Order: sequence, then structure tokens, then C-alpha cells
Amino acid sequence: MASPPLLSLRDVRLTFGGNPLFEGVTTWVGKGDKTVLVGRNGSGKSTLLKVFAGDIQPDSGERFVQPGARIAYLHQDPAITTATIAEFIAQGLPEAERDQTWRVDAIMSDLGIDPARNPATLSGGEGRRAALARALVGDPDALLLDEPTNHLDLPAILWLEQWLKDYQGALVMISHDRRFLEAVSRQTLWLERGVVRRAEFGFAGFPQWQEETYAAEEAEIARMNTQMRQEMHWLARGVTARRKRNMGRLRALQGLRKERSARISSKADNDRRVVLDSDAGDISGRLVIEATNITKVFGDKVVAQGFSTRILRGDRVGLIGPNGAGKTTLLRMLTGELAPDSGEVRLGTNLEPAYFDQRRDQLNPDISVWDTLTDGRGDNVWVRGHPRHVVGYMRDFLFDDNQARTPVRALSGGERNRLLLAKLLAKPSNLLILDEPTNDLDMDTLDLLEEMLADYQGTLLVVSHDRDFLDRLVTSVIAVEGDGDIREYVGGYSDYLDQRPKDAPAEAAKPAKDAAAAPRPKVQGKLSYKDQRELDDLPKRMDKLHTEIAKLETEMADPNLYARDASRFDAVTKRLDAARLELEQAEERWLELEALREELAG
Repeated sequence: MASPPLLSLRDVRLTFGGNPLFEGVTTWVGKGDKTVLVGRNGSGKSTLLKVFAGDIQPDSGERFVQPGARIAYLHQDPAITTATIAEFIAQGLPEAERDQTWRVDAIMSDLGIDPARNPATLSGGEGRRAALARALVGDPDALLLDEPTNHLDLPAILWLEQWLKDYQGALVMISHDRRFLEAVSRQTLWLERGVVRRAEFGFAGFPQWQEETYAAEEAEIARMNTQMRQEMHWLARGVTARRKRNMGRLRALQGLRKERSARISSKADNDRRVVLDSDAGDISGRLVIEATNITKVFGDKVVAQGFSTRILRGDRVGLIGPNGAGKTTLLRMLTGELAPDSGEVRLGTNLEPAYFDQRRDQLNPDISVWDTLTDGRGDNVWVRGHPRHVVGYMRDFLFDDNQARTPVRALSGGERNRLLLAKLLAKPSNLLILDEPTNDLDMDTLDLLEEMLADYQGTLLVVSHDRDFLDRLVTSVIAVEGDGDIREYVGGYSDYLDQRPKDAPAEAAKPAKDAAAAPRPKVQGKLSYKDQRELDDLPKRMDKLHTEIAKLETEMADPNLYARDASRFDAVTKRLDAARLELEQAEERWLELEALREELAG
């Protein structure tokens, strides 16, 4: 191990509801370790973190803490019960040091916390900042963080990233924010089926490690019997395959970004109002939202000043900005809920909006998951006009069959988010408005959400602070920078960082992993003959692979194939894996050559 254990577990066993949750868990973290704890939904990550913290006592086994070490633990849902925020944060200091109020003042200033605020009136983001401040203020020897980026805006996330990079103690964290984990983590603990594996690399290496582990297990089970192999196929492919970036969908997203770029750039040298009015008739039926020179002021706070945009059917628009800058106000204006002080917002015809509220007010806590999805009528869910049995639809959103009759109040925060998403995505809609949909979601659910939204045929408006989520989903970003400064940029969050003017107020610095790479100088020119020919041939090759994979998958769907012809079953399995790999490599090469072609074109 890299350093002596500061905090460790040995042969820990814990049961929950009579069922074993952990069996013989042995693991550790040392000083200087920056460890991410990952695992599937329901695997017990938060419970294991509580065992590390000493909040839960295991049924058997040992928990060791280096004598004199101070441990700070950030709960996923912290509660503030003190009279003032400063008193709450000061509880993170050792009792003998609580008179050092300057430390409390310093951390509140760093995290932008208003000490005068009443704790009872704090928003989710403000409460999370206060809880973080309490965990960090005492400079603990070991820091345990459960979803630390939930409800934080991007400036706070990037401040926390840098703080944790500089932190010298032992760190264990659970988070769904991939970009955050890639930037901070150096070790990985993987909790799977009650067992913890440890790797001496950060989260960036986890997906490949996981795929290799599952592939080895799947190969072993293939030598047993068909039923067990099918179960492993669901475990290894039905969930984890979503974690691999779908290059076909990325190609489609790239095309949508090009289309939106062309529309935005075509208006750059013209008066926006004139251009929007002049061609509105040509896109009749495609227009979703058109905002022209809208302004909104509350007292001395300017939210928007002369902002214009046009959103067409199929656009996927992300809204970013610091908390309090006016994202929600802008969203309400764009959807017609709030009128601007001046300017005009025009909505398209036949809009059927669906709204995801991060507070989950649309869920009734007293009814079951089954009744929530079916509205209490029968056993079918109508998914965009087609009936699906409620249990089968639940499985699509990673619910177990035995949760069908579970009341909503008994679900975790992430499970409630999944339930609300399942309900919203089932109903017919052509405008989906998502307000912080990634909060409380585990990575499996986040992958599932990205997959479903990539296939959504309507228009998306997404408020999010998740950089990776935005990069993988949206066609443009509207940055609400504050003081009325609102600008739109084509692409995702990384594109926003590249395009924003040098004098624009920075919402966040570029992530360290991007900043570390030296920018390549642009060179006017074109692809070599060989590269251009390869680029021209790749689409035909990918189409052939898609066709072959579809035929092989149809053959594999025959439940009697293994019993009838075991050698053919093995041959089809091997070729299917090889074809999928070839397709993935071809798609990656296509993206690489297409990006190079655009760069050379200047």
C-alpha cells in the first residue's frame, strides 16, 4: 500500500433486514489517499461510508482509526439544527478550538456563505455549502464525503476540487459527478455484491477495470450453464454497457451541434429581431421558443438585459451559471411562466411540456411505486401511447420487482428521482424541462438517463452543474453569468469554456485535466489523401457492422441456441463481441478524423 492505514476495516460483516449487505470486507485508506467509493445502486456505498465514520457498528469485524486522528463526515442529507450558520460550522472544530472564529469566517467566505442567513430558510445549495464548511473547517486527518457536489453550482464545485487536490489527509468520497472524480481521485474502492476491491488508480481507470472484471466473470460463467450466463449477461451488459460512451449517439449530437452553430452564426452579422421575424414562416411547426431582446430586473438586480435566442424542435439547451444568477428566472421566462419587463417571448404551437422539479413535489409520498406509475389504474403504464406492464417498465429504471408496492416515502433520494423520471418520460411530451436532474442519482441511473434523453425526439431545456452530463447531451449552452449578462454558446460545457470571450465573467476555470494539455496550433489545410479516403469509407463500414451485429443479436436471442448447438453459441458470442469492438473503434476513428478535418479547415 502507498501509505500506512489511517482508517481501515477488517473482516467487516453487516446484515440489513436479515440479508447480508457486506461479507468480510477488508480495506483501508492512508494519509494522502484520495479515494472514490463506487458501486451499483443499492450496493451499500453510503452504509459503508457510515461504517468508516463510526456511525454504524458492523455485526462483526474491526474498525481501526489511527490514535489521535480526527475524522469529518459529510452526510448526504445534512440537517442544520443550530440557531446560526456560524454555530453549525464551528461544530466542525475540535472543542478546544471553537473560539477561533476566524477559521469559521474564512471558510464561509471561501464558500460564499452569508452568515446572517437563517438556517431554516437555506436552499439545498446553501445547506450543502454550510455542511461542507463544517466538514472542512477543522482540517481533519480523514475526510468522508457523501455526494459533496449535490446542489452546488460550478464555481463551488471547482473551488472544492482544488481544495481537495491540496488536501493532505485521507479522503473517501461518493459522487456521481464524473468530471469531479476524474480530477480529484487517485485510488478506487469498488463495492460489488458485498465485496470491496481496491485499485491504485483514480476513477478515470474504473470503467475499463470494471469491463475487464465483468468480462472475466462472464467468461467463467459461460462454462457453467445457460441460465446463470443469462443472469450475468444482464448484470454485466444490461447496466454497465451504458457506462461506455455510445459513439453513435455522440456522432448524432455532433451533427445537431453543427446545425445549431449554423443557425446561430448566420444571425451574427444581422439585427437579431429582423432575422428572426423574416424567416419565422419557413420553420412553421418547428419553432419551440423565440425570445427577442428580453430584459428582467428585480429592484437593483438585473437578471437579463437584451437577451435573444431561438430554440427549435430537437434542440437540447443547457442552462448554467452560479446559484442566484437568475437561471430559474430565465427558464420561467422562456417557458412563458413569467413575463419579461421588455422584449418578447413567443412559444410554438402544440407544445406538450413535462417538467422535472428537483424538489420532487409531483410525487405523492403515501402511494406505492406501482400506483405512481399507473396513476392507480390497472397494471399497465402507457409509454408514449403503448402499454407496458408496470413491473417491466420499473426494471427499465433499475427498480427491483419487490419495490413495486413500496411507498414513495420509503425510497431513497436517488430512487425518487428515478421514479419521477420514469413517470415523466412515459407521458407524451415534446418539451422536457429538467431542473438539476442529476442530483442524488447514482452513476447507473445517470447513464440510463443520458441514454434515454439521447433518444428523446422532443426539445430539452436542462439546468445542470454536471459538466460531463452537459458535454454528452446538449447542443448549446446558455450561460447566465450575472448582472444581466446572458450568452449562448454552441456545444457543451467544454465548448463554452473554449468559446467564451476573454473579458467575460468567468463562471469557472477550465478543469485541470483540460488545462494540462498544451493547445495545438491551428493549421489551415486538408486531410491527407489516405485519411480522407478512410473517412469516406468508415460510414459504409459502420453500416455493415451494425447490420451484422443486429443479425447476431437476433440469433443470440434464441433461448434454445446453447442447448441445440453449443459450438455455434460460442462462435456467435465471440463474433458478436468482436463486431461490437470493431464498431466502437470505427466510430472513435470517425470522430477523430472528422475533428481533424474541421481543425484543418480552420
